[in-house]
Amino acid sequence: MTTVIVDYESGNLHSAEKAFQRMAAEVGAGDVIVSAAPDVVAQAERIVLPGDGAFPACRQALFDHRGLFEAIEERVVHGARPFMGICIGMQMMASRGLEYTETAGFDWISGTVGPIEAAEGRKVPHMGWNDLVLHGPHPVLKGIETGHHAYFVHSYQFAVDAPEHLLAHVEYGAPVTAIVGRDTMIGTQFHPEKSQSTGLRMIANFLRWTP
Repeated sequence: MTTVIVDYESGNLHSAEKAFQRMAAEVGAGDVIVSAAPDVVAQAERIVLPGDGAFPACRQALFDHRGLFEAIEERVVHGARPFMGICIGMQMMASRGLEYTETAGFDWISGTVGPIEAAEGRKVPHMGWNDLVLHGPHPVLKGIETGHHAYFVHSYQFAVDAPEHLLAHVEYGAPVTAIVGRDTMIGTQFHPEKSQSTGLRMIANFLRWTP
């Protein structure tokens, strides 16, 4: 059983690789590898798509790797393999992003990534620890409760079109999307590998998830 963290040259993958490898060893979830090879992704049991930076740049970088997105989509959408998008990797699951310019997303979860509107007394980017507010149960959220916290650094958020696709939010003067998901897909705006016990529990749950 292999989990592939997709490397498309968008961010430092070291901390994610180490966190996923640690939890895979703890729960007996097989190998965790980092790869940009479409043929490796095409055989993965689980896929993790991280992303740091801006929506348009990350999308361009991913699609510049010939055949990589197609391998991801075939495995996730048609093969129903578990998928986790992290930060921009989560945002690209949307229909479109509005950072700098309108950019098409994967359209896996209908919605738009737009700027966080700063409430009075709040700064953008939304940066630091914040408490999750869960909207309901999910296998990847087992053992995680409202009030558990995660680490955020972002200026844009994913506004889903269907309420059932919003799994958790945080309060930052107004609700800000934290976790989205449907079917075998889940996405976190925060970095689970940097979110201490909450993030590690999510990673372990994801590695055990058999939809």
